[in-house]
Parts: sequence; structure tokens; C-alpha cells
Amino acid sequence: MAQLDISGLAKRYGDFYAVRDVSLGIRDGEFLVLLGPSGCGKTTTLRMVAGFIEPTAGHVKLGGSDVTLLPPWKRNAGMVFQSYALFPHLTVAQNVAFGLEMRKLAKADIERRVEETLALVRLTGYGARLPRQLSGGQQQRVALARALAIRPDVLLLDEPLSNLDAKLRQEVRVEIRELQRQLGLTTVMVTHDQEEALTMADRLVVMNEGAVRQVGSQRDLYERPADRFVAGFVGRSTFLDGQIEAPGRFRTGGGLALACAGGRPGRAALSLRPERAEIAPARQAGLDNSLPGTVEFVSYLGALIDIHVRLSPADRLVVQIANRDGGFQPEVGQAVHVGWRASAAQVFNE
Repeated sequence: MAQLDISGLAKRYGDFYAVRDVSLGIRDGEFLVLLGPSGCGKTTTLRMVAGFIEPTAGHVKLGGSDVTLLPPWKRNAGMVFQSYALFPHLTVAQNVAFGLEMRKLAKADIERRVEETLALVRLTGYGARLPRQLSGGQQQRVALARALAIRPDVLLLDEPLSNLDAKLRQEVRVEIRELQRQLGLTTVMVTHDQEEALTMADRLVVMNEGAVRQVGSQRDLYERPADRFVAGFVGRSTFLDGQIEAPGRFRTGGGLALACAGGRPGRAALSLRPERAEIAPARQAGLDNSLPGTVEFVSYLGALIDIHVRLSPADRLVVQIANRDGGFQPEVGQAVHVGWRASAAQVFNE
């Protein structure tokens, strides 16, 4: 276990910056998730930490030692790849032992370490099997065991669950998180799946276009996003474009006058989480905003229902309600009122 410090890390290919000036401090034993869309620079950042990509600028320190120029095998970092990267001709035990053999441990120590690590990931008795004889979830655990067997200072996970089906993905992410806590491992994971990020991380790092947009807890990023990109990427938001005409007054592109909180006069976007809005058959008292609209689309999600409401030719909101007996559940084409408090929405100036 060790603290990981990234300072001014950058990677440039010609005039294109894949990563630009990333600085992060990951505490000993912390689970940090790099979250962002494809091409945002998160995997490049992880691979620079692992030593597979040489940075154009910046430094990587592990446990206080500068490892920026060290090859991967000298960093004592365990890496789990998106494709697992298991050797198909080697058995499970041989795959797990690979890193230990490269470190020239004694045979008896390797056998003991392999047995202990397979037990840790619940694969006792699978050592003689080949990767093709395993399920996707089992192969993922073998890849994790191989990374853990070397007793790394930091564990690096590159989209480790993306090849699993939805149900298995939920199970394995819980297993990884519990194992990480049990071992107290400093861990950095890359994902584009916000649900994975929100359920697994101690802290989140949202990236876009090679740069860090915001760092914080799940609550920080969901309740207090730094900008429109973060508000749209972490969780769900509906955006109404328009302008702030005066403090506390927002006018949408469709001409709707709304009460708002924050922002400065000028072009802006009002962001509202679907669960923060209320929907009713008539105007609602006690809300700063209550607007008539027409239901355009209803999406049944089981425990929740998404209702898309047209407020004007240019403005549409999504309202999310609980699916419960006796609750108001409008149908397509029905006239409704949508309301929310000014403090429930956020305003982002351009």
C-alpha cells in the first residue's frame, strides 16, 4: 500500500493533447475512479501511471518515490486490463504465478502465494484449468488474482467490468470493492459507467477532452457539479437553454419566465434533475415554478417512471416519479403541471 501522487501529467501526440496537466493525490488505501466518456484521456492517464505510456510532461510518485521513468515491472503496480489479458496456453495457477516468477521468488513461495490469492478471489480448486474453461466472471477474477499476487503498492483497473453482462457486473463490482477494503489497497479504476463509479468510489475524478473537470465525492459531483458537462455526465439532468435577465430570473429559449438561484446575467442553461421536479394534474402551490405542459412520452422503468413533458415548442423537461399504487401517473397527451423550487435547479453561465 502507498500513496499515489500525480503532478502535471500530460501526453501529447503532435499537436493533440490526449491528457493535459492532470494533478491528483490518491491517499493510501483510497479507491479513486476516473470517470468520463470515451476519448477523454482517462485510460491514457492510467497507463502513464502504470508505465505503459511515457508522459510528455509531469511526474508520478508512488509511496514518495518518483517512478515516472521506471518501466512497468519496477513500479510494483498491479494492473487489470479491460480484456483480462490472460495467457490462453497457461493454467489459472500459471497465470497468477507469472508476475511472481518474473520477480524470481522461490518456487515454494510462489505456490503458497498463488494458493492464497486464488482463495482470496474465491477460485480455490481452479488452478489447473485453462482460461477458456472459465466464465467471464471467473476470468476477471483470475486477472484480479494475478494483479494481487505480487502484493502491489497500487491496484490499477482499466474498465474491468465492461465485458460482463449487467447482472454479473453488479455482483463483481461489489466483490472488488469488498476485497479492496479488506486489503486496504490504494486503487485507481477507469470507467465510463457512472453507476459503477458512484457505487464503488471513495472519490470521483470526472475528465473530458484530456482534462480534469471536477474531483470530489459522489454527493459533491451530483449535488454541486462544477459545470454543465459534469451535471450532464454524473446522473441525469434536463437542460433549458436561455438567459438570466436579472438576479433570480431566468428566461428560456421558448420564452418561459422562471425563478432561479445563482448565476449572473447573460446566456446560461438551467439544469434540473428529473427527481427534483414534481408533476400534478393542476397548478401546485408552494413551488417557485409551476408550468403547464403536455405529456409527450412515458418510459416505464419498473420502480421508477420517466415522464417527458413539453412546456413550450422549444422547452421540454423529464420528470421522474416513483411507481406506487395510488400515485398520479399521467398518460401520453395528458395536460399536466410541472413544478419545482428555485433552489432545486442549477444555473450554468456560458
